[in-house]
Amino acid sequence: MPNTPKGALRPLPERPDLRHLKDQAKALLKACGAESLTDAQFRIAQIYGYASWPKLKAYVNSLKEVGRLKEAIDANDFDQVRSLMTRYPALHEAPLGRNKNGPLTLAAECQAPGPPAPERLAIAKWMIENGSDVHRGGDAPLMRASLRGDRAPMMALLVEHGADVNAECGGDYPILWSPCETIDPIAMQWLLKNGADPNCPKPGRTETALDYLIEAYSRSASLGTCIDLLRQAGGRTRYDLPGVIDTMTDRADQLAVQLNADPSLVHRRFPELTFGNSGLRRLQLAGATLLHVAAEYGSMECARLLVTRGASVNMPALIDAAGIGGQTAIFHAVTQSDDRGLPMVDILLAHGADLSLRVKLPGHYERLGEFLDCTPQEYSIAFSGDDVPNSNATVRRLREATGGT
Repeated sequence: MPNTPKGALRPLPERPDLRHLKDQAKALLKACGAESLTDAQFRIAQIYGYASWPKLKAYVNSLKEVGRLKEAIDANDFDQVRSLMTRYPALHEAPLGRNKNGPLTLAAECQAPGPPAPERLAIAKWMIENGSDVHRGGDAPLMRASLRGDRAPMMALLVEHGADVNAECGGDYPILWSPCETIDPIAMQWLLKNGADPNCPKPGRTETALDYLIEAYSRSASLGTCIDLLRQAGGRTRYDLPGVIDTMTDRADQLAVQLNADPSLVHRRFPELTFGNSGLRRLQLAGATLLHVAAEYGSMECARLLVTRGASVNMPALIDAAGIGGQTAIFHAVTQSDDRGLPMVDILLAHGADLSLRVKLPGHYERLGEFLDCTPQEYSIAFSGDDVPNSNATVRRLREATGGT
């Protein structure tokens, strides 16, 4: 519910008070800036971008109902939603949902697990048919619905009412990037079948959906399926480098074919890999080897294949001009959330991973200026605090391997 309509000379406060606005009108009349109180109220409404005092008054009154509307949507109370929004049509613009993109966005998000309830679909349908904009915020309702495959019925409803699968939420976030972010093959397949362009063309953009998927922060067993879906739809990626995607998706048979053709791949370092952030840390794979990639993505079979073919567990990544880098594969394994990297840690330790190596690496993703001078154990500890769902068991394993220090 934008409180600064187009053409407004002054923005309303975030929580406007009707009595205060009336006092402004009285002050204007007293200062001889209006011929009557009605005229003064009209002028105050115009200052804030509203065509009349009744419309400004209706807007301010409707703000009191925003909380009730949210509760009704969350409870799938269709009758209450319809009653509130019929009485206060301005609620179609209420600051609800992701980035305050409106009640339709909130309804489309379907926070409860499982498919949207029939009542939730009825709420969204009624909203669209009675004034909610399906394109609000660059089709924000569809963007939020597309985060999960079980929301497909909501996605279908929105598209049936005009939502665009190739829209860009906020002007620069293609709808198809939503299931790339959550690595959800069901939502991704639905969008592709309904016309989403996997390469997300836009003047000046170089990033495709497949690039965005590979750069995703999450780790999921569905990554390979999603990569296949985008490739089958004609998706391109800047990361189509020898062995990289096969290693990410733990396709050891396909990686073996490439190693047979070029045995030197086990020693190659890839400065082009500007992805790999995970576990709340900013460390990427730039200048790393395929074994680093395997450690980052938990690709056990590929890791075993690579060490069998001669990959060194202690081969460092490249060091940049600022002296950042030089990590071995184990640094990527020890900082995975929820101890997901522990099996990989065991493989690397069994093949002689050096835990005494000290390097300078990027720190927490929310602290952009942070860099840590650390060993693998110290790096793991940095991401295993109480507020980080990370590697307590991994830390214990490293302590055991270093004699309990």
